[in-house]
Amino acid sequence: MSELRELREQPYDLVVTGVRLVSGDGVVTGGLAVSGGRIACLLGPNERPPARRTLDGGGRHLLPGLIDSHVHFRTPGLTHKEDWAHASRAAVAGGITTVVDMPNTVPPLRTGEEAHRKAELVDGTSLVDYRFHLGVAGEDPSPLREVGAREATSVKVFLAGHHTAPHVVRDPVQLEKVFRTAAEAGLRLLLHAEDDGVFSLLDEWRGAPSGYAEYERHRPRSGAIVAVARVLELVRRHGTSVHVLHASTAEEADLLTAGAHAGLPVTFEVTPHHLSFTAEDTSRVGARTRLSPAIRYRPDQDRLWQAVLAHEVATLGSDHAPHTRAEKLRAPADAPPGLPGVQEMFPAVHTGLRRRAPMDSPDAQLSCLVRLLAEHPAELFGLDERKGRLRPGLDADFVLFDADERWMLEPDAIRSKCGWSAYEGWTMTGRVRQTFRRGVSVYRLDELGHDVEFGTPDGRWLDARRPADVEPR
Repeated sequence: MSELRELREQPYDLVVTGVRLVSGDGVVTGGLAVSGGRIACLLGPNERPPARRTLDGGGRHLLPGLIDSHVHFRTPGLTHKEDWAHASRAAVAGGITTVVDMPNTVPPLRTGEEAHRKAELVDGTSLVDYRFHLGVAGEDPSPLREVGAREATSVKVFLAGHHTAPHVVRDPVQLEKVFRTAAEAGLRLLLHAEDDGVFSLLDEWRGAPSGYAEYERHRPRSGAIVAVARVLELVRRHGTSVHVLHASTAEEADLLTAGAHAGLPVTFEVTPHHLSFTAEDTSRVGARTRLSPAIRYRPDQDRLWQAVLAHEVATLGSDHAPHTRAEKLRAPADAPPGLPGVQEMFPAVHTGLRRRAPMDSPDAQLSCLVRLLAEHPAELFGLDERKGRLRPGLDADFVLFDADERWMLEPDAIRSKCGWSAYEGWTMTGRVRQTFRRGVSVYRLDELGHDVEFGTPDGRWLDARRPADVEPR
C-alpha cells in the first residue's frame, strides 16, 4: 500500500479529463491517467490528479485504440502500391493503433523466421503496433507446428485466388491437412472462403467480364456459399478454430451464425465496403469497388448490418488493400481487386450505424463498434492482456472521437500512398480528433479540422499469447 500511495503522489505522465469512456458494456463519464505508457487508473468525473500533461476532452468520447486485424500494408515487395509509413499514417488518422498484416506479399510470409525478418523491415517506420498472420507454406503444412506465439497465433488460407493472392489451397486433401495441422498447432485459421473450383467452372462457360455491370455475376455468391459449407464441415471434423474473412452474402451470415450457435468454433468478419456499397455502385464507379469477394446486393448488405447489430459478427476488418490508379484503370478482367480502407473504416461504419440504427444512442453505437474493433480482435488474436480496452495495466492506446461532427473526406486528407479512396466526397458523421499509442499522441487534428500532427514512428512488433480456444493439442 505504501508503494501505491507513493506512486499516486507522483505526477502522472498524462491525465485525460472530461471524456465519455467507451467499453463494450457501456459508457461512463470520467477520465484516465497514464504512467509509463500504460493506463494507471480510471478517474471519476471530478478527479484531477497532478500530471505532467493534461488533456480536456471537452465531453467527447474516448475509445480504446482500435485494432484492424485485416490489412495488406504491402511490405515487402509491393511497396509501389503502399508502404508501412503511409499506411500507418492512414491507420492512426482512422483511430487504429494496432494492425495485423496479411501474408500475401512478395515473397509471402510463411515461417516464423520470415516474421522476424519482416519485423526488421517495418521497425522504425510504423505509427501503429503490429502483428502478422502467416500463410500456408507449400503443400506441406507441417512447419506450422513449429510456430511459436511470438511469431504468430493465426494463419491465412486462400480458397480462391486473385492478382496478389496466387497461393491457393485447391486440393481437398491438402486443405484437410491444413485444418488438422492448425488444430494441432493451436493456430486460428483465417479464410478467404470462396471456392476457386466454382469460379473456374463458371469462367470456362461465361468467360471474362467485359464491364463492371457484370462483375458480381462473374464472381457470384455461389462461390462463397459452397466454400463456407465446406469450411463448416472441416471445422466439425477437426475442431479447428476458424475466422471467416469478409463475409459478403446473407447466406454466409446465416450459415456461420448457425455454426456458432451449434457450438462450432467459428467466427466471422465483415468489411466496411460490404456495409457501405452495393453491386449497383460497382456498376457505376467501376474499379474503385472491384473487390474480392465482390460487392453484393441490397438484401445482402441489409443482412450483414443485421448481423452487426445482433452481435453475430465478431470483428470488422478494413481489408486495406491499395492499388495504384494505373493498376485500377486496366480492363475489368485485369484490374486487381482491393481498395484502401484502414483510414476510412471507423468513420464509415459509424456513419452507417447512425443511419441504420437511429433509435440507438451514440453511446450504444460506439459500444457496438468497440466490441468489433477493439475487444473482440484483441481476444481472437491473443492481444487482450495489452490491447482492446480502457483498463488499468493495459497499453494507453485510446482515441478521442467527436461522435456528432459532420465532415467530408477530401482528396488531400487521404493518407494511403495510393492517393485515392472509394469514400472520397462522402459526408461522414463522427471524426477522430486525436489518437494516442502508449500514452503518446500519434495523430492530432486541430480544432478547425485542417492542420494535422503525426507522432514518432516507433510502433512495436507485439508479443501475443495463444488464445485459450486454440491451445495446441
